[in-house]
Amino acid sequence: MKPVLHGVAGTMALTLILIFWWSTVISELVLGLEAVRVVKTGILFGLGLLIPALIATGVSGAFLAQTRPAGRLLSHKRRRMPIVALNGLLVLVPAAIFLQTRAAAGTLDAAFYGVQALELAAGGANILLLGLNMRDGLKLSRVAPGR
Repeated sequence: MKPVLHGVAGTMALTLILIFWWSTVISELVLGLEAVRVVKTGILFGLGLLIPALIATGVSGAFLAQTRPAGRLLSHKRRRMPIVALNGLLVLVPAAIFLQTRAAAGTLDAAFYGVQALELAAGGANILLLGLNMRDGLKLSRVAPGR
């Protein structure tokens, strides 16, 4: 059950982050202020799904790691997760709150776009790190894509 929980939670977390990232890009480059408001509010509410998914991924991953011999892949996964967590806690959550507040007020100014650029970069970093963890997790479980 733990491998299934880990896989589902990790996939859910990565998918949500991808949805948040692309929704932001599309709403700000192609759509108008109202779409930005909706996306920023949706992201803020979506944290209610994302945070538990990340916690479940981390906890189940820690349990699964106890049953595996230490190796290169496991070591890489263990090093990436604190970066993902700190990036989310210190950058992405505060940025989501700030950006939603500004968008709700219709204040898309230099501060908004500066924080938005930071959020996109931090979100992109988490997408990369979680994607690498997924790749390594598939290798660890011997369920590589394309098999």
